[in-house]
Amino acid sequence: MPRGLLLPDVDPTPEFARWIDSLGYDSVWASELWGRDAFVTLAAIAPHTDAALGTAIVNVFSRSPAVLAGAATSLDDLASGPIRLGIGPSTPKAIEDLHGLGYDRPVRRLHETAELVSAFTAGEGRVEYDGELFSVQDFPALDGEVSVYAAALGEASRRATGRTADGWLPHMIPFDDLEGAFETVRRTAREAGRDPALAVSPYVPAAVDDEPEKAREVIRGHVAYYVGSGEGYRRAVAGRFPEEAERITEAWAAGERERARGAVTGAMVDALGVAGTPAEARERFEAVAETVPITEPIVVVPSNASEGMTERTIEALAP
Repeated sequence: MPRGLLLPDVDPTPEFARWIDSLGYDSVWASELWGRDAFVTLAAIAPHTDAALGTAIVNVFSRSPAVLAGAATSLDDLASGPIRLGIGPSTPKAIEDLHGLGYDRPVRRLHETAELVSAFTAGEGRVEYDGELFSVQDFPALDGEVSVYAAALGEASRRATGRTADGWLPHMIPFDDLEGAFETVRRTAREAGRDPALAVSPYVPAAVDDEPEKAREVIRGHVAYYVGSGEGYRRAVAGRFPEEAERITEAWAAGERERARGAVTGAMVDALGVAGTPAEARERFEAVAETVPITEPIVVVPSNASEGMTERTIEALAP
């Protein structure tokens, strides 16, 4: 099965890019929240790899659909492989407190952005669109090999994914719950007259160390951060771990980060991530990769891992 890699937060030098390419990952993704631009990062990587390039994840508020489409097709001009535009509604904290914008109708904005980017990158014809949030009058489509992937946790955003996107980027949904969550995507796509076989590329938080507990502690920190600071992530995890999610959220809100990490149980680590020695982690990752409906898992080394652990994890879980 193909697998992707979310780039760690390091300078995308040519040497680093060639190292990643030598490992054989099928897709390389760049994140974006604050401090780095995903498109610029991928543009630096593009000349040194034949892998598909993806954004994971750019928000749908700070760039218009036209700007996103233009950026994706510009990246396509530089890349050897296809472009996967991963978009999502982000969070009120990021959109309001960082970008200074109103967090208004995020699901509808995700829906219309996905539709418009697909129209803008269709390669032929002219784009006319009259939506609830966006209106486009008579502009030529751009020519680019661009697929739209949506980051969707809640049911409403998963329905929007089914209606409009080519792929789904879940994160912090327990692996065993992915099939049930994807059924909403699949059913909605079918009802909309679309092919229900969307690509499914979940984040797989992963850490490798000769001392397995060190690796598991990294995953605990990752889970605590997302459950504690993001309401959508908390709800996704609480479906399987309601009491644990409540304890993590309470500790995080109180500023007690260590207690929040301690509230992440071993069962949560196993349900939401991959951790262990190189051999243990690789075996577990391959088992996760076979989980229905995953088509291409993405290796994500948490930001709290050391540089050495990050490199070792990337190497250990390469195809």
